[in-house]
Amino acid sequence: MAPLPEVVAVARRYARPGFVLCVVRGGETVVAEAGGTAVRWGAGPGGVEELPEARRVPMTVDTVFDLASLTKLYTGLLVARAAQEGLLELDAPVEGCVPEVAPGAGRATLRQLLAHTGGMAADLDLAPYPTRAARLAAALGHPLEYPPGQGERYSDLGLITAGVAVERAAGAGLDVLLERWFTGPLGLVDTGFRPGRVPGRAARCAATEYQPWTGRGVVRGEVHDEKAFLLGGVAGHAGLFSTAREVAVLGQVLLGGGRYGGVRVLAPEYAALWPGWERDRPAYMGTLASPETFGHCGFTGTSVVVDRRSGTVLVLLTNRVHPSREREAAGVRAAVASAP
Repeated sequence: MAPLPEVVAVARRYARPGFVLCVVRGGETVVAEAGGTAVRWGAGPGGVEELPEARRVPMTVDTVFDLASLTKLYTGLLVARAAQEGLLELDAPVEGCVPEVAPGAGRATLRQLLAHTGGMAADLDLAPYPTRAARLAAALGHPLEYPPGQGERYSDLGLITAGVAVERAAGAGLDVLLERWFTGPLGLVDTGFRPGRVPGRAARCAATEYQPWTGRGVVRGEVHDEKAFLLGGVAGHAGLFSTAREVAVLGQVLLGGGRYGGVRVLAPEYAALWPGWERDRPAYMGTLASPETFGHCGFTGTSVVVDRRSGTVLVLLTNRVHPSREREAAGVRAAVASAP
């Protein structure tokens, strides 16, 4: 990685409309910077409109972001913890916990679902289904695209299924399990689902997209992902909110073999699995990419990269979908991770 001032300069130059950058090395926070705006557009009579300067909300290092698919990393952590507790088995067929999956899908294991090799489709429009129960049934029962273990395709439906499996095995929702096994023991106060239910937290959130098709205008303090929204805001693939500092804690937990700040939340053998993480992805890891580098991205403009060689955790959170999803983010992530 380039000298830290240059990394910050690249983030300021390219991350729009706003960003928070957190870099941790050897357990020490060496960068905590914010720039741009958390809220720049609002809904008006004619559609989305740019707000006057006085009504814009600046980005701060404590801004809370919709993490989008970074949620999958936390689902992986909860699956691993449930396996550690003996509540489920990573290599057992998922039909043991979720029997209503489509024909053939029940043979997929949780390990395969987390690795996107379970055969499940990438996506499904849940809007035509009238209730949460019907939407969940549609997601779980959607036909396979290939036999489990015989291909790889990034799949939201696979992580929705994994989330349901761990909820049923543990007898509690993902939001409850996250607090019980992770955020509570580590004292993380800004990481959770449905921030609108926590007093004052929605007002700290970065805005995301203008979504008239969901009847919400400019989304802020609610999950951006349409499937997670229609499932009530808590799902295995999306829905989690956090700050850059607290996302960095997740990376430090895995670098520390399941321990952070003297608190163990995962046994070393389960932390070593890096459940749900991607490895060696130059497209967003830039020159940090290697077989010893793990990470993940989120559609809203979020990313985390963990380089085991140097003990570095890099978290870049942007609101690139504010007010629309046309703005590209992959190049910004790679540029920050490999600033010249």
